[in-house]
Amino acid sequence: MKYLLLLLSLLSSTATFSAMNHGGMIMDETGMIMNHNPDKLPKDCKEISKDVDITIRGGHKFAKDFNGKMFTYDKRDWQVPGCARVNVTFINEDDIRHQFMLHGLPGYMYPKGMFTIEVYGKGQKTGSFIVPSRDYTYYIHCEVSTHTEKGMKAQLKVGKGSGDLDSILGLTAPLTPDYYPVNNDRFTWLSLAFSILIGALLIRWLSTLLVSKIKKSSKST
Repeated sequence: MKYLLLLLSLLSSTATFSAMNHGGMIMDETGMIMNHNPDKLPKDCKEISKDVDITIRGGHKFAKDFNGKMFTYDKRDWQVPGCARVNVTFINEDDIRHQFMLHGLPGYMYPKGMFTIEVYGKGQKTGSFIVPSRDYTYYIHCEVSTHTEKGMKAQLKVGKGSGDLDSILGLTAPLTPDYYPVNNDRFTWLSLAFSILIGALLIRWLSTLLVSKIKKSSKST
């Protein structure tokens, strides 16, 4: 019975491990890589044109130079040749999860057209994907929507690209700029005028009180 339980435990561990590493999906307790592809060529590529190694850091500290933003990547714009194999090392500098998620790849190779590296906290992972030959600009972001809105966006141009994407920090203007209108109605102006009047009266009263104390002090000496 003891040996039977041991055998079942080993089989279970093997099954779990294989479930963590299949079909381009690699997972462990620190993060995951989705649609990892170091060797399968797109239909329009006869061979890999070039190996491009990219190291990307993500985190809060890289957004400090941008007002109103919380997270971003240390670099947000790359250019590679068509049919290149892109080897991405994504380093998460924060204690929360961040992602490098790229959209627009061929669906027949990459389910939902995506390549993703996710790191659950401080740490790093490396994965690869091969781009088609066409000139195109791929959108990169963190899947956590608030992180995206707060600055975690980038772009990868293949060949000449298909133009710059909007809202890339330090590169392009936001599609919808932050706008905080102030509605100064009549009540606002009356409140402001009243505050100024009270302030002036208070300053006058304090000045009179100070002068009175100075006079009393001079008389006593």
